[in-house]
Amino acid sequence: MTTRYLIPLLAGGTLLSAMPAFADNDDIVKRGAYLARAGDCVACHSSPQGKPFAGGLRIESPFGTIYSTNITPDKENGIGSYTEEQFAAALREGKRADGANLYPAMPYPSYANLTDEDVHALYAYFMQGVEPVASQPPKTSLGFPFNQRWGISAWNWLFADAEPFTPQASHDELTERGRYLVEGLGHCGSCHTPRGIAQQEKALGGDSEAYLAGANLNGWWAPSLRAGDGGDGQGIESWDTQAIVDYLETGRNVHATVGGEMTSVIAHSTSYLSERDLMGIAQYLKSLPANPASDDAASTEVREQATDETAAHLTAAKNLSEGERLYVDNCAACHFNAGEGADRVFPQLDGNSLTNAENPAGLIHTILAGARPPATSKIPAQLPMPGFSWRLSDEEIASLATFVRGAWSNDAGPVTAEQVDEVRDALGDTPLSRAPDPNGSLNHEDGDQ
Repeated sequence: MTTRYLIPLLAGGTLLSAMPAFADNDDIVKRGAYLARAGDCVACHSSPQGKPFAGGLRIESPFGTIYSTNITPDKENGIGSYTEEQFAAALREGKRADGANLYPAMPYPSYANLTDEDVHALYAYFMQGVEPVASQPPKTSLGFPFNQRWGISAWNWLFADAEPFTPQASHDELTERGRYLVEGLGHCGSCHTPRGIAQQEKALGGDSEAYLAGANLNGWWAPSLRAGDGGDGQGIESWDTQAIVDYLETGRNVHATVGGEMTSVIAHSTSYLSERDLMGIAQYLKSLPANPASDDAASTEVREQATDETAAHLTAAKNLSEGERLYVDNCAACHFNAGEGADRVFPQLDGNSLTNAENPAGLIHTILAGARPPATSKIPAQLPMPGFSWRLSDEEIASLATFVRGAWSNDAGPVTAEQVDEVRDALGDTPLSRAPDPNGSLNHEDGDQ
C-alpha cells in the first residue's frame, strides 16, 4: 500500500477501481508494492531487528515454533531463483519451489483468491523492488508428526480452497472490491475467524456465519468484523462505514483506539490503502450480518440505564468498591465516569469488545503494559496510555479489571489475581507496548494516502 494506485480486479473485464492502464514495468512494480502492503507481507517476514522481508520472525503455533522465511530476491537464502509459476504456487497453494508444503502459518488459503494479474505484480515487486538480503533465518523444526510436511497435503485437501476470486455481478462493484481484499490479500480471517480442531479457519468467505465471527488470538480477543444488522455487542456492528475507514486508516475512530496485534497491521498495512479501497472494505464488512445476540441479552434501554447508574455512582464518589476507587484514581481522567472516552484519542470502555471478551487477557495486558497507537500520515501524533504494572498489584489490577468488565452496560465475568499474574509473567521485561517504533515503522512517501 505504498502508492495511491487503484488496482483492477479482473483482467480484460470490469475494474473495481477506475484507474489508468499501467504504462510500463515500473508501474507494475509499484502496483506490486501496494499489493504487498495490502497483504502485510512485511509483518511476518521481518524480524524485529532484521531487514524487511528477510524473515526470521518467531511465530508461536499450537504445534510449535515456526520461523518465517526470507522472501527477498536473494538467490541463495530467499526466493530469487523462483520462477513466476513457482511464486504463484507458493502464494496460492502453499508449495515451495522444491515441491514441499509450506506450513499454513502462511495464509495461502486466503491468497488462493489472487488474480493472475495481482500475482504477476507481486512477483515483479519482490524480484525487482525489494533489496536482496543474504541471510538465512533459523530453520523451523517442529516435533513429530508436525515435522512431516507431506501430511499437510491432507490438511490442504480438507481445508484449503485453491479457487481464484470470482466477483458476483449482482453485487455492488466497490463492495466486491472490498470482499476481494478482505477474503484474499488482507487475510482478515486468519485472526478474526474461529478455528477448528485442526487449527483450520472454520470459513474462508462471507457465505458462512463463522467467517470473521471473532476469535482468540494469543490471549487477545480479535473481535467479530461482521458489522451488519443485529449483533451481540462483541464486535463492530455499531460502527458505520466511515468509522471503519477511520480505524483502518489511522487506528482511531469515535468508538475505539487500536491495541494489540492490530496496531502493527494498521501501521504497516491498512494505513497505506487508498480511500476507495478502505471504503470497499468497510462496505463489505457492513454487508455481513452481525453475530446474533443471545435470547437473554439486555435491551438498549436496560444498557443505557446501567451506564447512567455507573456514571452517577462514580461521580458521587461515595461507598466505592476497591475496583471503583482504582478506576476513579487511575482511569477516569481519560475514560471519564460514563466510560465514553474521547473520540479518536481515548477508547470507549462502555461496550468495548476487548473489555467484554470472554478471555480477559487482552484487557489485563493493556492495563499492565499500556498501549501506543501507530503514527500514520493522517494522524502522526501518538498519545500513549501508560502501563500500570509498576504501581498496581495483581490483586488491584484484578479488582480494576473486574469493575470495568461489569460497569456501565458491560456484562463480562470477573478477573482473578492469578490471571493477572499469568499475563505479567508473559510480559516479563519486554517493552510496555507492542506498537511499532514510530521513528522507523512508517514512511509515507509522496503519493501515499
